[in-house]
Parts: sequence; structure tokens; C-alpha cells
Amino acid sequence: MAGVRLRAGVARTGTEYGTVLLDERRGRYFRLSPTAAAIVRDLEEGRGVPGTVRAVAERYGITEERAGADVQGLLARLRALGLVTS
Repeated sequence: MAGVRLRAGVARTGTEYGTVLLDERRGRYFRLSPTAAAIVRDLEEGRGVPGTVRAVAERYGITEERAGADVQGLLARLRALGLVTS
């Protein structure tokens, strides 16, 4: 699934602790860990889910199965919160 993007009205900024997403419509902040921020960045750069899974597995020295579960889990949560579009 290529083309995962932050929804219009969601701003992203880096902090010393990772990344913060601001849902401007609802005035809510969401803090992403450095790992979650890297996943979002990879997806936004057009790697798609398979490419992002491979990048996560290589970056953190984990299996692609584990990386896939992590990427899919984060995507499901971001979708449920209405923060991303595909």
C-alpha cells in the first residue's frame, strides 16, 4: 500500500523525545516514539508497507514477521485515530 500520508490538518514536528502529531481539527496531540516516527516517515516517502517492513527489520535487526506486525499495528492505530490516509 503505497501513498500512506498524514491526513490534511495533521501537523508533524520533531522533538527531543521523538515526534509529535497535532490533529488540528480536534486540538489533540499524539506523541510517536522514534521507531513509530521512522515508520511514518518511510511510509510517507513512498516505500509502501512492504518496503517499510524491510527497512524496519534491517534498521532494528528484527525479523520481517515482527516488523510487519509492528508496522501494521501502528498503521491500524493511526487509521483508527483518523491521522492518516491511503
